[in-house]
Amino acid sequence: MLATDSTSTWRGFVAADYYCADSENGDHVDDPSEDALFMLISDLNGTDNTFVVIQPDEDDPAWFASVAVLDEGSYEIVRSDTSRREHHFATQTSINQIAGDLIKWLAARAT
Repeated sequence: MLATDSTSTWRGFVAADYYCADSENGDHVDDPSEDALFMLISDLNGTDNTFVVIQPDEDDPAWFASVAVLDEGSYEIVRSDTSRREHHFATQTSINQIAGDLIKWLAARAT
């Protein structure tokens, strides 16, 4: 919830320090932990919540990661960082592995 007073100071809202995660169903987590990523990925389904995107909370972010559910019970993981000329695509079935790999990759973006 965004809230400002007449002097334009923020009340009741703390923006993400590094990045945020947003899923198709509207779930939003600032600076998600490995556990939060696990939960967001676990909540994905093949109908109305098919993906989650993690990126800096800014205009035109230089990097992003996404996880999308596939029909076969696996997940498509995309990690892209234009500033480092990285673009990786993988599939995985283990949500634990996905969340762990993402949190490591994300930690490198925050430095």
